[in-house]
Amino acid sequence: MVKTGFKNISLILIILIFNNFLALLNAQKLSENKIVTAPVRKSDTIKVKKEQLEAVVETKADNIRNDIPKKMTYLNKKAEVKYQDMKIEADYISIDWDKSLIFARGELDSLGKVKVPVVTTQGGKKYETDQFSYNLKTKQAIAFNARTEESEGVIVAEKTKKYNDSVFFMKRGKYTTDEYFIKKKDTIADYYLLAPNIKLIKGKNKSQVITGPIQLYIEQVPTPLIMPFAILPFSDKRSAGILIPSFGEREDVGFFLNSLGYYQPIGEHFDLKILTDIYTKGSWNLRPEMNYKKNYRYTGSFSADIGTTIRGIKGLSDYSKTGTYRIAWRHQQDSKANPFLTFAASVDVVSNKFYNNTVNNNYAFNQNNLNAQQNSSISVVKRFLTLPITITGTSSYSQNFSTGLADLKLPVLNVAINQFYLFKPKTGIREGLLENITVNTGVNFNNYVQTNEGELFTKAMFDKLQTGLKNNIALGTNTTVAKYFTFSLSANIDNALTTKTVTRFYNPVSNKVEDVFNKKIAGYSSFSTSASLQTVLYGMLNFKKGSAVQAIRHMMTPQIGFNYSPDFSSPGFGYYKNYYSDRGELTPYSIFDRGIIGSPNSSLVEALSFAINNNLEMKVKSKKDSTGVRKIKIFESLNFNTNYNFAAPKYKWSIFSFNGQTTLFDKLNLNTSLTLEPYQIIFAPGSDTGIRTENFGNFSIQGFNAQFSYPLSSETFSGKEKKDLSKKYTKKGEIRNENYYFDDDDYARFTQPWTLNINAQYSYTRSLTRFGNKMASVGLDGSLKLTPFWSLSGNLYYDVISKQIANTRLGFSRDQRSFTINFNWIPYGQYKVYDFFIGIKANILRDALKYKDRSFTQPNAPF
Repeated sequence: MVKTGFKNISLILIILIFNNFLALLNAQKLSENKIVTAPVRKSDTIKVKKEQLEAVVETKADNIRNDIPKKMTYLNKKAEVKYQDMKIEADYISIDWDKSLIFARGELDSLGKVKVPVVTTQGGKKYETDQFSYNLKTKQAIAFNARTEESEGVIVAEKTKKYNDSVFFMKRGKYTTDEYFIKKKDTIADYYLLAPNIKLIKGKNKSQVITGPIQLYIEQVPTPLIMPFAILPFSDKRSAGILIPSFGEREDVGFFLNSLGYYQPIGEHFDLKILTDIYTKGSWNLRPEMNYKKNYRYTGSFSADIGTTIRGIKGLSDYSKTGTYRIAWRHQQDSKANPFLTFAASVDVVSNKFYNNTVNNNYAFNQNNLNAQQNSSISVVKRFLTLPITITGTSSYSQNFSTGLADLKLPVLNVAINQFYLFKPKTGIREGLLENITVNTGVNFNNYVQTNEGELFTKAMFDKLQTGLKNNIALGTNTTVAKYFTFSLSANIDNALTTKTVTRFYNPVSNKVEDVFNKKIAGYSSFSTSASLQTVLYGMLNFKKGSAVQAIRHMMTPQIGFNYSPDFSSPGFGYYKNYYSDRGELTPYSIFDRGIIGSPNSSLVEALSFAINNNLEMKVKSKKDSTGVRKIKIFESLNFNTNYNFAAPKYKWSIFSFNGQTTLFDKLNLNTSLTLEPYQIIFAPGSDTGIRTENFGNFSIQGFNAQFSYPLSSETFSGKEKKDLSKKYTKKGEIRNENYYFDDDDYARFTQPWTLNINAQYSYTRSLTRFGNKMASVGLDGSLKLTPFWSLSGNLYYDVISKQIANTRLGFSRDQRSFTINFNWIPYGQYKVYDFFIGIKANILRDALKYKDRSFTQPNAPF
């Protein structure tokens, strides 16, 4: 041992001496300022290996097993893995550390099917899958039967590949907005859109789905609705989309697709819809619609309706081809925008036979085809902060479909001075006739022409254009006389100018009375005044205490007045001239007839007017009222009026008029009117036109009108309080039947609210004819909720005189949870048509597929 130690010491000493010798040599070289640097080779450098993962992988499970030789980790039961912003929860998870691959599987049932899915959370989004594979390095993933929720819908795909955090590719994906399916209350969606390939692109503010061919399935049944591609934007902003049409058949023009088109938002303030109606017999219709809105400034829309209606078979006598058009513009200014300058427009111009020929079925369902007249107007109103003046400029266009004529006023300018008191006291309350005198005045400038559709804005129209200027001064005052009477005085002064007058003559060649308009400035001044005295009388009839009828109250408002107007037909005024009729009689006429400013009074008026207004009510006992009595209106109004003209050479009495309005049984609304001729009318043998005599007292009915309406509903018989089925039945349905209650025998119980409006109308007009004209009709308008999901509505009108069914419509609506199905049918009348439409409720598809329109002109829509 000692020898060996000495040997090692000798070896160490030799090494130290040798190292000291080398050190001296190096020191000598450095002293000579000669530094020698040895070349560095790449093989001599040491690389620091980069970490395989960018963060720590956290694992948790009830059972964890590590296989170190295979570099595997197995997690069983309540397994959980966290990596960066991703969290995976599953029944089973395996991690291959060598390949950086995570595999997860949901919990299986006894048949080997996944009953609890794998839940993956990333970026606040949850994804449910049967199986899930994720590469920790590339961050790519593959999932099977993945369930991805986006906005209001969910996508379920057989296979999903995650390319990166924002791009996903899916195979055989189903998209639905069924709330029950999303909330897992139902295992089968009531509808879905199926696409073989889907690309999901995620963004910070919005996401979208881009698909290839896509088909609609309803209750797992494929429909013929197939599109070559689809783009579904998941965003609150408005977006473009295809407008899905309704389809059906109309007897006169064939099968159709109605309202097929495209929706396109334009900037922040506009959107555009282009719709089309296509019919199998060749008819077509194009309908562009634009809506616009600027918050707190204005809102409006512009639409057009251009098309061709073809009926019958070409070459046969029943063939017809008709062009139609309609132009509409609506503009409404926000009241907050400018209180001193207001602009509004309601323009609706159509071809004369538009409603009888258009192939847009909405006009038939809305009964616009019954329109006898169409009105359009544009108005500008200017007010001033310091001046008591209001300036109104308007233009109007009124079409009469029965005559084919149109009244055009372009423009009309009215300058009105606000009402003021002529002798208003500086302090105190106005008293007496003098201090209560009010003045209303203004100037009206008008341009008017009556023309037909073919003459609009042509030389022929401008030749017939009339221009008029009119000033009206209205004075009025009132005071109380003898405490109970109101005495009123009024006067009217008219000053008018016009650019055209008329010359009337009888043409023996045509055997007609003809008018010739003269381009000549002329005018007139007229004056009228009136005085009236009225009071209010009350009468009360009380009954015995305890009787069903407690009291009857009658309120009567009698009024007597006197009207005076000079005779402006005197030759000295020059307002009236004469022509010889076909019988050679000298007949007076006004040179302002058929004019824009009217005509002054042609005879002296010294008329005494009579009017009585009545109101009749009664009080009855009622247990429903807290006071114990209830007030019932027998007649809300029952009025009578006539007048007697002292200055008239004959027929001093005018027509006797009666009208009344009441509500019986709190439901039955009754409006009626009656006119009586006070003079006898005689008829020559064989003549149906009568002659009015001066025999007073032979009253005959010249007109009668009565309108009834009686609204009924389920609340009428069951009371306003709805029946609470939950108190009577405890068993409630599940999934699709959750709105139903079931009794002990498992029969469904639900309420069936309904409404029914009964309308009846009768009118009789006679004038001087022997036989009058009668019109009578009965109508029904109602709705019925058959079940919580089925609704029925419709109307029926029957013409009693012609004994024919008039306008009739029947509609069905089915609530399919995620969407509604509507069916409308008109079985009688000119338009025999049925229309079928599917409307999806979810907002996201209203913009994507546009089953229902969604634009910023509708309430609660984002803008």
